[in-house]
Amino acid sequence: ELVESGGGLVQPGGSLRLSCDASGFTFDYSAVGWFRRAPGKEREGVSCVSISDGGTYYVDSVKDRFTISRDTAKNTVYLQMNSLKPEDTAVYFCKVRRGLWPTTAQDMCVLTSGDDYSGRGTQVTVSS
Repeated sequence: ELVESGGGLVQPGGSLRLSCDASGFTFDYSAVGWFRRAPGKEREGVSCVSISDGGTYYVDSVKDRFTISRDTAKNTVYLQMNSLKPEDTAVYFCKVRRGLWPTTAQDMCVLTSGDDYSGRGTQVTVSS
């Protein structure tokens, strides 16, 4: 099970840190990432990290504002979001790709797989 937390209402320019607790996920996984789904828009891969090579990927719209990180001891993935904009408003959810086949961070964010498992998400609202 993947459990996200840390969402909320924040003013433009503010910050939030999302957490994804993967301690209940008992399978090995090759990559993990944060995705978002906004009303009227397609699901988007925001930021991902490869377990095999440590590489990271960020969608262009969040580069230099968001940072993904992992705490391997806690089996938790974080998304630090700074300089938030109204267009960042969405439900954010984390997803892991089950298995040990190497997966790049970009593939995790851009391509879907039948081995993907997602949490329920946390709402982020950026508004004044």
